[in-house]
Amino acid sequence: MRERGAEVEEVLRLGFGGCTLEAAVPEESQAHELEDLRGLRAATVYSRLARELLAERGIDVELIGVTGSVEVAPRLGLADAIIDLVSSGNTMRTNGLRSLGVLFSSEAVLIARPGGNGQAHRLGAVLRSVVEARGTRYLMLNAPESALDEIVELVPGRRAPTILPLAERGMVAVHALVPAADVWRLLPRLEAAGGSSILLLPVERMLA
Repeated sequence: MRERGAEVEEVLRLGFGGCTLEAAVPEESQAHELEDLRGLRAATVYSRLARELLAERGIDVELIGVTGSVEVAPRLGLADAIIDLVSSGNTMRTNGLRSLGVLFSSEAVLIARPGGNGQAHRLGAVLRSVVEARGTRYLMLNAPESALDEIVELVPGRRAPTILPLAERGMVAVHALVPAADVWRLLPRLEAAGGSSILLLPVERMLA
């Protein structure tokens, strides 16, 4: 969308399909950073976007518009460098290229026409519940009431945990939604604070 200059509204970032727009040169090139592109020729499919991003950095590059396999342009003598989308970087390395740096980061997004009929936003509400759930785990544990303040302080997340009394006097159950990225650092700390019977479950959907 940036390359085409399309007027769209970003409704939701979907959290997959991540890639970067990078400048790269042959391994033997004397260029080692983005600023070294000055005065060189760079082949790219994304001429408009590359021009904008390089201009923001004050780097003047001659852009050669190509289609197809951009990675072979330097070997064919068409350009000194390339500017292309990179996901794993395997294709770039296979063609003897090395990156000079990232110009732009991207991922799959849900978009809508400005002033549309609202269908995209309704779909976005449904997808948001899945996107947010993907990065969340449902945490359950038992703990003595005396350790409750410390455990509640340890538990991250937007929502306060649910506290339920257990049949055993002086014991409670703690239920909470926690970021998936934090759980492996969190579990030993909860155990050290007195938590037991700790259980983690995936979350299918999460509605506000």
